[in-house]
Amino acid sequence: MTAAARARLLAELGRYDRAEAEVRSGLADRLADAELLALLAAVLRLRGRPGDALAAADAAVAVVPGAAGAHAERAENLIALARTAEAVAAATEAVRLRPAEPQAHRVLARAHAAGRDFGRARTAARQALAFDPRSVASLLTLAEVERISGRRRAAARATRAALAEDPEHPGGRWLVALLDAERLHVAGAMRGLRQLAAEHPDRLGGQTLAWPILGVLAGLRRGLAVGVPLVFGMRLAARWWVPAECFARPTALVVAVVMITFAARVLLPAGRLPWRCLAFLPRRAVLAGLVAAGGSVALLLAYAVTGRWPVLLLAALSGGALLRMRATSLSTG
Repeated sequence: MTAAARARLLAELGRYDRAEAEVRSGLADRLADAELLALLAAVLRLRGRPGDALAAADAAVAVVPGAAGAHAERAENLIALARTAEAVAAATEAVRLRPAEPQAHRVLARAHAAGRDFGRARTAARQALAFDPRSVASLLTLAEVERISGRRRAAARATRAALAEDPEHPGGRWLVALLDAERLHVAGAMRGLRQLAAEHPDRLGGQTLAWPILGVLAGLRRGLAVGVPLVFGMRLAARWWVPAECFARPTALVVAVVMITFAARVLLPAGRLPWRCLAFLPRRAVLAGLVAAGGSVALLLAYAVTGRWPVLLLAALSGGALLRMRATSLSTG
């Protein structure tokens, strides 16, 4: 068995550290082997090192510019690095070199989806399916495109079709959990993720199981970014139109209640597990974000009750602090 074959087998088993060692061992004798360089890029990407992976993919392309797989791997890493225009260009080149290769079309679909061009992403995913309508990888690529674009029913249909071919496929089960989470079916999502984490510990870590905390923080941030300025604007408008103050306090109450209800709908069904996995997150930043969000909601409630201007100002400052945390230290999406 060649070094490349051994590395692929180890990667399929989730043993990425050993797969990397195997590839590097092969490269020691063949420094300019494009196949091994592209495989090293894939393993490094799976290990969460897209910068190093891109360098390996660039080296593979430099050795063999016509290697479609190397261009496709470049695209995968450019997607991970959020360099979407370059990712589309690299994936397009992979398709040009190997137009009958479904994998190239799948990468192109992911690149277009990362760039929010869902029409082209959908077309590329369906082109991959045209080669094999029962391909689990292509069905899941289409499902992911549909999910990101907000078409959850279409995503669910494609996911069910993939799981009909392979009921235990981790990617399909992962998508089911994501779709459940997005519909706020939190208990079902957590059950699915717990099972996946138990079966594939090398692929799903504690950060994945802490998603309810991250999701709540992201939702509170988005809601407060709209709600607090709205209430603040109404309160300011009362200087010129007195009745505006009558709308400001009820609006503050509605925003606060909606935020509290949202947080409860996510965190209560999730149970204690996400909090146990808090250590896998940037803990201080997450806790600071939750404190800032909770303080802003509490101050909105206080303003709704008292109508006092300084309380609303403090709510705005707390919400602003939350947004600044997002810009500097949080990566909760």
